[in-house]
Amino acid sequence: VVTTYCPANNEPIASVRQGNLEDYEETVKKAKEAWKVWADIPAPKRGEIVRQIGDALRQKIKVLGSLVSLEMGKIFVEGVGEVQEYVDVCDYAVGLSRMIGGPILPSERPGHALIEQWNPVGLVGVITAFNFPVAVYGWNSAIAMICGNACLWKGAPTTSLVSVAVTRIIAKVLEDNKLPGAICSLVCGGADIGTAMARDERMDLLSFTGSTKVGKQVALMVQERFGRSLLELGGNNAIIVFEDADLNLVIPSALFASVGTAGQRCTTARRLFLHESIHDEVVAKLAKAYAQVRIGDPWDSDTLYGPLHTKEAVKMFLDAVEQAKQQGGSVVCGGKVINRPGNYVEPTIVTGLPHNAPIVHTETFAPILYVLKFKSHVTCMQLSQCFRKPKGSDCGIVNVNIPTSGAEIGGAFGGEKHTGGGRESGSDSWKLYMRRSTCTINYSKDLPLAQGIKFQ
Repeated sequence: VVTTYCPANNEPIASVRQGNLEDYEETVKKAKEAWKVWADIPAPKRGEIVRQIGDALRQKIKVLGSLVSLEMGKIFVEGVGEVQEYVDVCDYAVGLSRMIGGPILPSERPGHALIEQWNPVGLVGVITAFNFPVAVYGWNSAIAMICGNACLWKGAPTTSLVSVAVTRIIAKVLEDNKLPGAICSLVCGGADIGTAMARDERMDLLSFTGSTKVGKQVALMVQERFGRSLLELGGNNAIIVFEDADLNLVIPSALFASVGTAGQRCTTARRLFLHESIHDEVVAKLAKAYAQVRIGDPWDSDTLYGPLHTKEAVKMFLDAVEQAKQQGGSVVCGGKVINRPGNYVEPTIVTGLPHNAPIVHTETFAPILYVLKFKSHVTCMQLSQCFRKPKGSDCGIVNVNIPTSGAEIGGAFGGEKHTGGGRESGSDSWKLYMRRSTCTINYSKDLPLAQGIKFQ
């Protein structure tokens, strides 16, 4: 049994009994059985079920958003926004259910057809993190379902109530349609369940969201069995501000990117590169904006900034601030724990660090922004500069004149390098949840070989 706590006051909310490995084994068997039923349903009919799930979430959007605020700690509007993101992905998946498929390709052999057939992988395991306890599962489950897959979800142990609530909403829709609830199964559990999922050959795809450190372990375990993984790991995002940038866009963009969700996003801005000619002005304006951030209970509609998720996160914050000081940084604002119940810390700006300072290259999941100077003379407001590099950026998400987030569900979400290379949500991310068969059909009475080979 684990106790789930409210980050705003560290008071216990409820106790949740975790699943053990026997529970996991039973759940996998049930999910595999349910998949056989689900995979036989035509994709547009599966889309209709996902549409109903979206509608059920719409009806519960405020109460579920409140639960996210209560248990995770993000502010109410972000909690509601997270549920809205799941709803939006459901809408997107409904349309996609009538569009997924491969091309008919021209064959070089007469009387032959070359077809790409896309089939569901089977059982998709989804391991999500505490910071987005609804949306990330929504990205995966809505797309995986219309592709014909069953899902087995392991949410973060510290947000078990949200996992249970979402699963119950989905289960009711499935059961109302005379379908097995095990199509979308849930196991609340810790690292033992996550390890079992990574090593289980019955898990046809494992989608993991979490730290780069744990993600590397997951990737190796999945690869060892030649399994498929989808990884959404850490990020150390940067905003680059050139000398002619519109500061009316820069200040609110940097503020939301670095302070939103109390710095607990993989898309949080952690580095702010400023041209030396505007460095001091931007720092002064940003520090003034930081001072005006309304801090309070996350479920209060007036609050813009809530607590960190756990006491451990507070310690990580303090350790990072201390390291920044030791490495030559100056704390412009913030840097301390706020004297009130809960896991509240001051949003923090640090200047003066060298570009190669180790802490600058470290993702601390907290609201600490490292401001760095640069000298090169490039104008950003000329859009030609944004597109001039033929090889492009090596980042998975590149934004111009907006904050560092991947909020729109229509585009594929994910990053490169130590972010894992995974892609979820929009664009052609659906392909990750399916397997491709290249099918050649001979409808003639001859047997010609490709490349003109004669074997007679």
